[in-house]
Amino acid sequence: MTGNGNRRAWLLFTGWLLTGACYLLALITVLSIGIFILPIPVAGTLALATRRDTRLGLPGLLSGASLPLFLLAYLNRHGPGTYCTTSAGGSSCTEGLLNPWLLLAAGLLALGAGPALLLRIRNRPVVSSAPSPSR
Repeated sequence: MTGNGNRRAWLLFTGWLLTGACYLLALITVLSIGIFILPIPVAGTLALATRRDTRLGLPGLLSGASLPLFLLAYLNRHGPGTYCTTSAGGSSCTEGLLNPWLLLAAGLLALGAGPALLLRIRNRPVVSSAPSPSR
């Protein structure tokens, strides 16, 4: 693949990554703000789907799932269990429900799987379906 084609594949990958991250964020927050986030990835899908060779970047959807998982891992960094903080005005406790290490591992797996799949698709030899001439 040429340098320009290589750059295009990674740009499409990045576009699909951001679109996938918005889809998962909308799904995770469906009970609060998810419905307001959903038009963003839908518009991204429409914009990306009208480009040529957009299939090259589709593994970005897989990697896009990692960004909300990293956010959830950060927000639950003190979980699982009860986490208490003290200040001059008193103390407060919160209950961490999710294990951040599992979320981090899932995010890292999704983040790495997308580029690996992109490189595999990009380096796959093109097989012609045309019959070869007989001698």
